[in-house]
Amino acid sequence: METKKWEALLTAVELGSFTRAAQRLEYTQSGLTHMMHALEKEVGFPLLIRDRYGVRLTAAGERLLPAVREFQQAGKRLENQISLVGNTKKESIRVAAYSSMCVHWLPAIVSKFRTDYPDISVDIRMGNVDEMYTWLQEDKVDISFVSRQERDGFDWIPLWDDPLLAILPPDYPIGSQRSFPVEEFEGREFLMPSLGFEYDIAPIFRAAGVSPDIRDTSVDDNTVISMVELGLGYSILSDLILQGRQDNIIARPLDPPAYRPLGITLPSLQLATPLTLQFIDYSREVVRLIHSSQPQKK
Repeated sequence: METKKWEALLTAVELGSFTRAAQRLEYTQSGLTHMMHALEKEVGFPLLIRDRYGVRLTAAGERLLPAVREFQQAGKRLENQISLVGNTKKESIRVAAYSSMCVHWLPAIVSKFRTDYPDISVDIRMGNVDEMYTWLQEDKVDISFVSRQERDGFDWIPLWDDPLLAILPPDYPIGSQRSFPVEEFEGREFLMPSLGFEYDIAPIFRAAGVSPDIRDTSVDDNTVISMVELGLGYSILSDLILQGRQDNIIARPLDPPAYRPLGITLPSLQLATPLTLQFIDYSREVVRLIHSSQPQKK
């Protein structure tokens, strides 16, 4: 049963007129009328009432309406998938991400994606938040894995709320404390992590009315950790950055708890290619699986 016939039926009902439906779908009115007669013949009962008030569904048509809409959506998904498979031989996905996501997320995402689309290349570049938004604006990447920023002109897909942790020297007298009060940063020498991380950290200090002695290090996260190990200051990093590491530091959740929302940003979901949308779906599923054994506490 052709999806185009059902699309024509839904359009006629939406507009209440065969004439307007034919104009929108670029059919002749007689052609649309013939199509509806053929559809009713296929199903075996009337679907439409045609009178001086226009076109509307019969009671039987109303009962079918939810299933018809599902059938139409499934048909569109199938068409998109056919288009995707038929046009991916020379395509690629251009991705930018933080280093922590490149380590912990992207290998699994790309592996799963390439299993189903072996002919697609995935080009990855690593950068800070400002670089990734610039690359999107300049069309150098298709999507960026970043922490959420309030920037106009971009769509956002949330993936994971990444807990932020206080990073303390190994000799800090933490005792049995299971968290680190944000106000304890007041006046302490604070090592700001990699460029762009201040967008996630500064709001925490502002909300608490705290003023650390901030050192703009302009170094990567590994260097910040090494400096904290040697007692050269304090910092804040995310749980994802610290996963799998065995550093001689103390890491504690902040009090009150704080997170950096991680996800995917791109100029427009509506204008994204089917291939890009497919990669986003794979990313959602893989990130969910990665963190399913790590329940968040809020």
